[in-house]
Amino acid sequence: MTHIDPFALRALLGPHARPCRRALTGESGVHLPPFIDHHVHRHLIAPSGFAAAGIAGIVDLGGDPVTLAHLAGDGIPRVAYAGAFITAPGGYPSGRAWAPPGTVREVSSASSHPGVAGGAATAIDEQVTFGASIIKITLHAGAAPFDLDTARAIVGLAHERGRPVVAHVEGDGMLRRALDAGVDVLAHTPFSGPAHGDEIRDAVDAGQAWISTLDIHRDEPDTVSAASANLAAFAAAGGRVLYGTDLGNGELPVGINTCELAALHAAGVRGEALIASLCDPWPFTEAPAGVATFIAGDAPADLDDVPAWLGRACVVPEEELVHDE
Repeated sequence: MTHIDPFALRALLGPHARPCRRALTGESGVHLPPFIDHHVHRHLIAPSGFAAAGIAGIVDLGGDPVTLAHLAGDGIPRVAYAGAFITAPGGYPSGRAWAPPGTVREVSSASSHPGVAGGAATAIDEQVTFGASIIKITLHAGAAPFDLDTARAIVGLAHERGRPVVAHVEGDGMLRRALDAGVDVLAHTPFSGPAHGDEIRDAVDAGQAWISTLDIHRDEPDTVSAASANLAAFAAAGGRVLYGTDLGNGELPVGINTCELAALHAAGVRGEALIASLCDPWPFTEAPAGVATFIAGDAPADLDDVPAWLGRACVVPEEELVHDE
């Protein structure tokens, strides 16, 4: 039987890591909280295989709200979603082949009155009606981004409805616009170039979270370098980092992406911080109920072993895990 030192394990991975046995199989291993991929597009992937590959919850950040409402349901993976991308007329991702018309809502007015055609409140209320837990906007410098006043109005209306706002931010000046508009979460670590020191500081002070999505840039060395440096600075300053892959964007594995974890580790999000990025229940306050992460076999020997080791994770009913400590 594998012996795992609980004190060494917690020193490496934090207080939620516990040696355990799986009652049904007798396997020894490690119990961790449920893992969540905070950036997924379900309409671009096969909606199965998550639990066996270590993911108990997913956050869909852009799709047809009608389809997402039908797909959500109960069970594992637990699904949270933003519904459609809310964008200015002609804005990103309008016209992209991967974004059919149902995935985009163009807002031409900051109107707070429900039912106004093209109004901000109308677009937000539609997503909320179909069960969206989040509102997503796009701020893409090369594709008709919202001006600051409109972005602020949308964020304010979403907050009035109890919904955080996540933004796709791309291009010069867009990180600052997202900060000034009060955006809660960035769908991607900023990747268009270096983030300025005051932007990093303001993001941390505002409690903004950044979803990692580093591995999607792996074929673009300058882009991945910029994103990695920005995430390293943000994390070092105390920023809240969420593990997310942009699953559906290119050839990415369903379940735990060890390349994403390795990129986070290289950016300084290691050990306990890496586990925290995976286990953060955002946009909810509680983890998926009744399940846990189980990783069979020996625990990692040191921090550099952790990303690959996490790739062995699976989701199991929490009641199956027995703790001997």
